[in-house]
Amino acid sequence: MSMVYLNGDFIPLEQARIPILDRGFIFGDGVYEVIPAYRGQPLALEQHLQRLEHSLAGIRLPNPLTPVRWQQLIEQLLAQAPNTDQSVYLQITRGVAPRDHAFPAQTPPTVFALAKPMPAPPTQWIQEGVSAITRPDNRWLRCDLKTTALLANLLLRQEAVEAGAVECVLIRDGMLTEGAASNILVVHQGQLLAPPRNHLILAGITCALTLELAARHQIPHQERPITESELRQAEELMLTSSTREIVPITVLDGQPVGNGKPGPVTRRLLALYQELKGP
Repeated sequence: MSMVYLNGDFIPLEQARIPILDRGFIFGDGVYEVIPAYRGQPLALEQHLQRLEHSLAGIRLPNPLTPVRWQQLIEQLLAQAPNTDQSVYLQITRGVAPRDHAFPAQTPPTVFALAKPMPAPPTQWIQEGVSAITRPDNRWLRCDLKTTALLANLLLRQEAVEAGAVECVLIRDGMLTEGAASNILVVHQGQLLAPPRNHLILAGITCALTLELAARHQIPHQERPITESELRQAEELMLTSSTREIVPITVLDGQPVGNGKPGPVTRRLLALYQELKGP
């Protein structure tokens, strides 16, 4: 029976409960973070906790725990299965209060965390790539905040599922933003491209690590606006996320990307990322 953290206590998952008037349930008034861990060691923990702090500040909710306490909590969760790959989920909501849009005064936040097994991406995805579709990015204008209000993302991702695809690639005003549940990287004219990190995109930790690997190993790369035309003319595409790592996209809207196989830049970055994870 796995243990989870809820408001200061470690309890069995089956016993974890929140009141019906929790603002996370009523309004989606909260933020979350997902941290990958390999053999008991969180990857890029500092960056993930910094992004959590950014999201909390963006919704004007004070961080209930210090970085040291977050680290201790995460270590305790991971200690349940120290030799397996896990993802750690953290969620903080504004807490329990009578239903009213205005922020309640002096309401303790709800803090929840759990760790669960994190399977590796399917081998077929890595060897052959996956299919994706494109859709207009119709989400709100603060996509840099990792909030629990994910209905727009869910609807877009469901369109991909119903089309037999793995991801939905989003376009706003003729420019690539990101995926419904990932960041998107483009190889165009031999250069690795990433959309600029701004309020329209969640600053992905795995995406940032991938760009750091490119810089460290002299892979030409740039963060700049990417047009829909460049997206569709790409020699290679890939999605990145904490739990999926790096996955090549080889079909976009039913058309092959490049030669329809994972390209050399993608394969190089995949190998470098596996080294980054450690033995």
